[in-house]
Amino acid sequence: MRIGISCYPTHGGSGVVATELGKHLAERGHEIAFISYDTPLRLGELPPRVSFHEVEIERYPLLKNFPYTLALASKMAEVVRLKNLEILHVHYAIPFGAAAILAREITSETDLKVVTTLHGTDITLVGNNASFKPVTTLAIERSDAVTAVSRFLESETRRQFEITRKIDVIYNFTDPRRYEHEVPPCMPRKRCPGVATLIHISNFRPVKRVGDVIRIFARVSAQLNARLILVGDGPDAPVAEALAEELGVRDKVEFLGVVDRVAPILRNADLLLLPSATESFGLVALEAMTSGVPVIASDIGGIPEVVEDGVSGYLLPVGDIDLMAEKAVELLSDCAQWESFSAAARNRAVETFDYRLIVPQYEAIYERVLDS
Repeated sequence: MRIGISCYPTHGGSGVVATELGKHLAERGHEIAFISYDTPLRLGELPPRVSFHEVEIERYPLLKNFPYTLALASKMAEVVRLKNLEILHVHYAIPFGAAAILAREITSETDLKVVTTLHGTDITLVGNNASFKPVTTLAIERSDAVTAVSRFLESETRRQFEITRKIDVIYNFTDPRRYEHEVPPCMPRKRCPGVATLIHISNFRPVKRVGDVIRIFARVSAQLNARLILVGDGPDAPVAEALAEELGVRDKVEFLGVVDRVAPILRNADLLLLPSATESFGLVALEAMTSGVPVIASDIGGIPEVVEDGVSGYLLPVGDIDLMAEKAVELLSDCAQWESFSAAARNRAVETFDYRLIVPQYEAIYERVLDS
């Protein structure tokens, strides 16, 4: 099949999933064309059967803001004709879903199909804004197929947009091959005595509650010899640094910024902190679990579909930093329990979310829409 993929090229979960999906589809023999304003973070050197097409952003004095959605739709139409694409698979209802619907109208002679994957904030935050809600609804209703990354997100989409059409739930996925040199098959990780390494990975938006990460760590480090690694960047990064200074733990916190490959960093981590206000799936939790890292996260959104409470991590109320810190200390202080959680996390990731189980589900969607 010949498939166009459009997504945000940054380090958020939707862009990571879209990029990894495209690469796996290319490995399986499909022709893939990425369409975005920049090269997706994890795309790197173009593998066989993969091309990248940049949406050019210009400035016009009469326009207060550049109409990116229109430029994207035009580029999509251009690539559809250039590559003879059969499907546009877009990740986020807006702007990508809306642009794809317009591109389908422009290229009406091609019988182009549009598949839209909902990832979270396109439904729970941005798309539900009064300014965008009608466009988000149209993008969902007019797509040839719609998928959501969790049962939670499917339910939220139906509730907030009164959607009755079919929505397929297809979970995000992991590639265990990339972690096997860190966690060899059938070889459990050991929790070594010494410094405990906690990690948080996000785009540092307010919804990630990075301040809670710092406060949890301050409580943990008061009881254990510990350090915190922060991976990513965003508007709350300076807030986190100032809070770490205020709480007297700045010398134990390392800010790594945006990192392309997180597996080598997770290799040395003992615990992931994910105290988000909401998560429609929690891809970073899955990546940590694939590396045998237990998770302490908010009991919210789609996270319970990924992390098994009391088995591969702990799920606790949003904002309960005292309880999160207490469970972190408990887990990091008990080597046998930590090793049990680590093995369970790895097994859960491999047995349920392996890309070899998930990517064929997308292929089935593509075949279905092409046959319709």
